[in-house]
Parts: sequence; C-alpha cells; structure tokens
Amino acid sequence: MFQTLLTDAGLDLSTVRLLRHQPKGITDPFTLWRTNHDTFERYQRVQLAGSAASFAWPNWAAFTAVDGGRTLLLGLYRTWRIGPVAAGAIDPLGGHELNPMLYDQYGSELLPELAEYRGKLFIDWGLSYRAWNQRADKKLKPITELYDAYREPEFPGHLKVVKQMSEVPNLPSSWVTALRNAKGVYLLTCPRTEEQYVGKADGADGFWGRWSTYVATGDGGNVRLKSREPSDYQVSILEVAGSSATPADIDEMERRWKAKLRTKEMGLNGN
Repeated sequence: MFQTLLTDAGLDLSTVRLLRHQPKGITDPFTLWRTNHDTFERYQRVQLAGSAASFAWPNWAAFTAVDGGRTLLLGLYRTWRIGPVAAGAIDPLGGHELNPMLYDQYGSELLPELAEYRGKLFIDWGLSYRAWNQRADKKLKPITELYDAYREPEFPGHLKVVKQMSEVPNLPSSWVTALRNAKGVYLLTCPRTEEQYVGKADGADGFWGRWSTYVATGDGGNVRLKSREPSDYQVSILEVAGSSATPADIDEMERRWKAKLRTKEMGLNGN
C-alpha cells in the first residue's frame, strides 16, 4: 500500500491529503511537471477557496493522471494556506485570470521523503476519479507499478488507437508526435446513442490538432454536433493518408467513409 511508504517515512497518515491532478485542455499537469517543475508548483499552490477544508492538511501527496487513467506520484509536499490569490494572478495551466474571491493561494515545500519514487510509482486510485482529493488515513491505495524511470506505453499504430475524447489531452508524448505527423479520416462514436460522425484531419498538426479542437470546444465546430447534448465521444482512426496525399485526396477518403458507414443518413454528418 502507498500508506505503508508514508508511515515508513515517519508520517502520520492523518496529516496527509492525497491529490490527483486532472488534465485540463491541451496542456496537462504531468507535462507541466515534467517540463517546468516551478510552473507546476505554482499551479498546484492555487486551489478553490470553497474547498479550503479539503486542503487544511500540512502534507499533500501529489499525483496526476497519465496515459488515459494511470495514477502517478509526483511528490510529497509540506503546505500551508496563505490567503486569497493576488489580484491579477494568472492560472499557469489554463492561462486565465484568477478571481481572488474564488481561489486561495498556498505555500508549499517539496519534501525529501519519497523522492526516489517521484515519476516512477503508480497506485490504484480507485473507481471514482472524480474524488480527486482524499484523506490518506481513510482510502488505502495499492501500489500497482514501480519503475527505475517513467515509461510511456508504446504507440500501438494509428489504426489501433481507440480512446475517449476526454483521454486525448493526457496521451503519451510519443503518441502525440505520431498523431501530429499523420493525416486522414477519423470516426467519432457517441457512447449514449451510438451515432457516428466521420471527419477528416488535414491540418498542420494532423489528427492531434483536429482532436484538440474537440477537446477545447466539445464539438469541433461541426454544426450538427453543436446542436446536440455534449458527449465524451470515442475517437478512432479509419484511414491514414499517404505522405503525398493532397487535400482533395483526403476529401475523397472522407466521402468514401461517409458513404460506407451511411453517417449522413443514420449518423451525425450533415453533408
């Protein structure tokens, strides 16, 4: 259990809060932690004022979701509340201005305890990912994986990628590179109605760029998707265009798949 490591390090479990950071938009907490640790800590030090009771613990064990759901340890911190954020403060992750009436500022210090496990140890967070803030003395967390260094899962190949749109911001960096460098035709499937939408990715950032638009907007700018209840679509790739394919070639690929799957008559395509 993760709690065993805490107690072996001399920590009282009743003083530790478990935090599981979730990806928001295109940039996720793990990428921030890996590439700019100081900015990650500034992001973590800002929390909702309405949830102050959940942060009134002297120690935070910080985790984040990676690879579509695995829970990775980022570090153990000593923390204390300072007060409302300063006027004009900017969220390092979202880039928006923070309202001092809604957000609190915390101080924090990275502790040496468990330092050897940072970025290497995974736990089973449990079934409820929404419960991102939990007490260490109430929720036991089994250790599921431990590596000498963080390892990303290998890219399975474009035609084997099947993910929920909510998982896209948290895909491994090698997957992002592969998806950025490929164009073609993709499929969205609504988990509620099982209706399908065929789309094309022919922009500069390929599949990754197009799917990122859905993450940011929820509908990708498609008229028929805008007019329906938002959904966490399953996304997959139907066909990858060759390196010499022109925009007209990809248009033809898209038309062919719409006809095969009849997504204009029975799905979500409007044209």
